[in-house]
Amino acid sequence: MPDRTTYLVLPGYRNSGPGHWQTRWETAEPDSFRRVVQADWEHPERADWVARVDAAVAEAAAEGPVVLVAHSLGCVATAHWVATAPAERTAAVRGALLVAPADVDTAEVPELLGFRPVALERFPFPAVVVSSTDDPWVRAERARAFAAAWGARYVEPGAYGHLNSDSGLGDWPEGRKLLAEL
Repeated sequence: MPDRTTYLVLPGYRNSGPGHWQTRWETAEPDSFRRVVQADWEHPERADWVARVDAAVAEAAAEGPVVLVAHSLGCVATAHWVATAPAERTAAVRGALLVAPADVDTAEVPELLGFRPVALERFPFPAVVVSSTDDPWVRAERARAFAAAWGARYVEPGAYGHLNSDSGLGDWPEGRKLLAEL
């Protein structure tokens, strides 16, 4: 089996645009970073999103190790996948970078209600949760609680909003460093 790591990019609600660090990483290394494309970015369905994560992990695992690179609702979809996926599938994942997990339990966005409640099962692989002190989608205390429940290391880089393209992160070298540590 080849040992090339595949980084599965899991964007959140409405996808990650061209200025988002996820897209920049994918564009810079298209042979290593592969986006998990959802059927409907505007009206996400939990079962569909989780099934697509599962299929992408299965496909990538046939090529070698897998690392998940999730943002916002992509983190929540990852947590639901971990809670429902067979152990042999989660065993293919070597780690997860979970950035700005959206607290859908408190968000009053009708399109996200189907992701409630956020799954809080412990991840069977190493993970890092990164959350800003002023993220409008999750309070820092809640992000720390997600990290604790998921068995993840918690990193708080300061006040950067939702850690997306509006945050001015560019290629986000600090995130790449965290990914490399996984």
